[in-house]
Amino acid sequence: MFLSPDDRPARPSPEPRPGGLPALLVSLQLTDSAFPSGFYTLSHGLEGYAQAGAVTPDTLPDLLADLLRHGVGPSDATALALAHRAVLAGDADTVVRVDRRLYAGKLSREVRQAATRTGRQLLDLAAEVFGQPAIAGHLRLVRERRAPGCQAVAAGIVQAAAGVPVEQAVAGDLFAFSASFAGAALRLRLTDHRKAQVLLRGAAPVIEETVRAALARPEADLGSTAFGADIMSGRHERAEARLFMS
Repeated sequence: MFLSPDDRPARPSPEPRPGGLPALLVSLQLTDSAFPSGFYTLSHGLEGYAQAGAVTPDTLPDLLADLLRHGVGPSDATALALAHRAVLAGDADTVVRVDRRLYAGKLSREVRQAATRTGRQLLDLAAEVFGQPAIAGHLRLVRERRAPGCQAVAAGIVQAAAGVPVEQAVAGDLFAFSASFAGAALRLRLTDHRKAQVLLRGAAPVIEETVRAALARPEADLGSTAFGADIMSGRHERAEARLFMS
């Protein structure tokens, strides 16, 4: 006799093995452009810079480096590290506090919306893919509006629950940001496919530097200092035509 899907007992998710090849496979899956995180809808401020004529193909590497060091590094990467450690410590209250603090530090509406839309999508999909209680627990808090569900915090939760070491988790998310930035540059015709790969390789030392800084940064220092990007985002919100959500 065959059981219907509703009658079958739930299959317990295997316990994640920390580090090693299993962790690498998780990181590869989460940073793959085919993973439907919603990053493809974001330019991470690049479209605003392009609309203002404030970036050229020659200055793309400098802009990416500045965004990593002063924007996503002190904010999202730091929040990811803090959330990751809190998950491993079983401290759900700290995860929520970091999530709220990160959200409050995002000054423009479109950046807040982009962070929570991609974060909720990541949590929803990861709850199904990985089946870990920490992921489902934070997703429930987000759905109950007790936590905003920012993407970086969601990534920290997912990777901690899936056994990815914190350094690898932060590096993977920063690479995903950089790859998404390069993809946006392609669609905005600021680069081509070959130069986009040169851009990514050139960003590697900055990613390493940003990872080290994020891992050492305390919660009290969580927050972006990329004020030029905040200005461009505000202008982008009022643009007559937009290719990207941010």
